[in-house]
Amino acid sequence: MLNFIEYPKCSTCKKAKKYLDQLGLEHQDRHIVEEKLNKEELHALYKKSNLPLKKFFNTSGLKYRELNLKDKLPAMSEDEQLELLASDGMLVKRPIVETEDRVLVGFKASEYDTLK
Repeated sequence: MLNFIEYPKCSTCKKAKKYLDQLGLEHQDRHIVEEKLNKEELHALYKKSNLPLKKFFNTSGLKYRELNLKDKLPAMSEDEQLELLASDGMLVKRPIVETEDRVLVGFKASEYDTLK
């Protein structure tokens, strides 16, 4: 079963969830704001994904812009970035899909097709 980390009001998350359902893939849902990811969970997802940590930030979110993170992130350590992501679920790019051996961030149908 997949772990599906989402913000239910997010249109991209809704599309992704609908796509998973069309593929017939079972998923366990987690509301990223009500049940935030802690630093250790974020670190594990980041390492499993093989993506740069910056890809875990919701760069189009209001909070990201309010905090001026575009300019601040490059000077922050990995540890500081993980702390920041863990502090507010709205800073985390979503949806996140975790399988036994992979992590997908955001929604691209072509990537989801490989989960079958």
